Amino acid sequence: MTARNLLKGWAAASVACGTAVLATASLAFATPLARDAGASPCSAADTQVWLGDGEGGGALGTTYYPLEFSNVGHGACTLYGYPGVSAYRAALKQVGAAATRGTARHRTITLAPNATAHALLGIRDWGAICSKPAAAEGLNVYPPGQRSAKEVGFPFDACAHKGVLVVGPLRAGVGIPGYTAG
Repeated sequence: MTARNLLKGWAAASVACGTAVLATASLAFATPLARDAGASPCSAADTQVWLGDGEGGGALGTTYYPLEFSNVGHGACTLYGYPGVSAYRAALKQVGAAATRGTARHRTITLAPNATAHALLGIRDWGAICSKPAAAEGLNVYPPGQRSAKEVGFPFDACAHKGVLVVGPLRAGVGIPGYTAG
């Protein structure tokens, strides 16, 4: 059995046992970033948000994508915790509830200039949650500790009044599309 098949089997077993796949998302594939005790929190101006939208990894009706946070500033900065995420459509009107948070432990991530961290974003199958889809045009993402949302264009089907999104905490390194467990 290959390592990839073992990882897929482990991820499925984790979900079946009630352990969120988000708890260990992409850890084996991320390179830890150096910690800098003197770095200040990342500002909105220094944070770029993007979606690693290659082939998403899936488990039991949810497709996972790495939501990437890059430091585009000139100095090291830190991010801590979970991003705030919601779906939007025309005129940035929110669609459904904001993302629920996974239960994984989190820690402070220090980003050097041009470095990236990621959080695993899960999009649940709308058909399991509501009877009719509501088209979302993208995501409003609040990086941890920031009060300004970044828009990430990404059309998908959501539910008008119920949430289909789940998000994990920030992890060091760029996420790998298609991998949901490490």
